[in-house]
Amino acid sequence: MIRPFADTTRRNIAELCAAFTRLPEQVPESRLKRAAVAIVLVEAGDADVGTAFVLTRRAPRLRSHGGQWALPGGRCDEGETPVAAALRELHEELGLELAPEQALGLLDDYPTRSGYLITPVVLWSAKGAVLTPSPDEVASAHRIALDDIERADAFDFTAIPESARRVIRFRQRRSTDSRTDGGVDLPVP
Repeated sequence: MIRPFADTTRRNIAELCAAFTRLPEQVPESRLKRAAVAIVLVEAGDADVGTAFVLTRRAPRLRSHGGQWALPGGRCDEGETPVAAALRELHEELGLELAPEQALGLLDDYPTRSGYLITPVVLWSAKGAVLTPSPDEVASAHRIALDDIERADAFDFTAIPESARRVIRFRQRRSTDSRTDGGVDLPVP
């Protein structure tokens, strides 16, 4: 089902975020570094009129997590809220500048095996949002239509040689960019 990039979709997602009860932190904050990621909702693009989120492929030369698929985001600066960090990182990585009032909500924090406690921040962009990936941080940026992730066969779990923990594999159904055809492995927190 295509979710149109329209005010109705924005309101529906904002209502779901408002009704979402976040789990309390289960890991002492002092042990993990705070970070935030942006689940930024944009127009799907091309002939697609639906709503999409942005997934990036990190630049391969980065010290940490080079070449990995990721949501835009990073470490929170001292005293910075997760929303402020997600907005800052979104601007640094993709040149997309959004305001705090474009945040629709926060999802559950999750600890990573690399020592971070990450807060996902759901954001709504304006129509016609232009993504300008920073070549220092982002190899490519991809708009993933919401209807692609709602399919029953969109996700499964798999093992990879780099980790003893399983990862979530996202199977993208279609793509206008050959770099995103097939599976995308995402780490499981």
